[in-house]
Amino acid sequence: MAGELRVGLIGYGYAGCTFHAPVITSVPELKLTKVVERKGTLSKMRYPWVKVVDDACDLYEDPDIDLIVVATPSMDHFTFTRAALLAGKHVVVEKPFTSTSAEADELIALAKRQGKVLSVFHNRRWDGDFLTIKELLRQGRLGQLMECEFRWDGFNPEVSGNWRDAAGPGTGVWYDLGVHFLDQALCLFGIPESIEADIQTQRKGGAAPDYFDVTLRYPDHLKVVLKSSRFVRIPTPRYSLHGTLGSYVKYGTDPQESALIAGHTPATISDWGMEPSELWGKIRTSINGIHFEGTIETFPGNYTHYYQNVYDHIVGRSELEVKAEEARTGIRIVELALKSCAEGRAITINEELEG
Repeated sequence: MAGELRVGLIGYGYAGCTFHAPVITSVPELKLTKVVERKGTLSKMRYPWVKVVDDACDLYEDPDIDLIVVATPSMDHFTFTRAALLAGKHVVVEKPFTSTSAEADELIALAKRQGKVLSVFHNRRWDGDFLTIKELLRQGRLGQLMECEFRWDGFNPEVSGNWRDAAGPGTGVWYDLGVHFLDQALCLFGIPESIEADIQTQRKGGAAPDYFDVTLRYPDHLKVVLKSSRFVRIPTPRYSLHGTLGSYVKYGTDPQESALIAGHTPATISDWGMEPSELWGKIRTSINGIHFEGTIETFPGNYTHYYQNVYDHIVGRSELEVKAEEARTGIRIVELALKSCAEGRAITINEELEG
């Protein structure tokens, strides 16, 4: 029988505190054992059994640690992940995987040489609205898709002091939020034929991109648009999908993040991930020739599934659902979007993807 895996967490900032620690501790077979915090011992207040250390080397050198989770700022992902793999640990790294596809290639090759599992925390594959869209498309309820728009907007016109708004590789909204939407598009539709991008720094004093408008083009006239702006005060649809049979439009965001921020966990709430009915998406379509208009109940989201799958894969029970190679493809397309913006032209994906 497979036993418990002991987990070390590097970083207890927003990602580590809000997402990783509470979700890890909701999987019975995973034991959060050590947390790296450079300043303070906040993790111990919530998880009194953990040992707080101030140096990641303590995790690398601990023979009892099986899995290391890298939840640091994105510019440090490569360094910490490489060191953890060299130490013989399985690794989960927060998105974005790396700042460059070359770094991703190096880590993938290293994981293979070490015989260790390497995965990227693309938790938005388990957002309830995304799961609902997957099922609608699987059933063909909208017919042949012609146009989709994914938006992540908000009103935040002032630049913060957060590292995400600082200059440097892997920072800015395209790496932070864009990789989520890009990963979802790749899951739904595969690799696009071309990409055309407008990525800007719009806020006064900004050092990193805070706006993107990226168009992915697929065969059979399918156009997928990914957008984000900090100057949208009236909510826009999160998802809009239009096909030959009808349309689906969804407002609001998955409730799991707000629940985690409030201190709840999947292990303590029986209806975890359930969305209130007023946020359910609206559909207008035809079913067997009968016109239909109404709302679609949103599937419950489930971030715990990500870590349960990582455990199950490490112990040989199941296939890994978020593969490092998939995340690497996403990072390469992130780079191609930046190239498209810099050169002011559409980029043909197949000609560039291996570059």
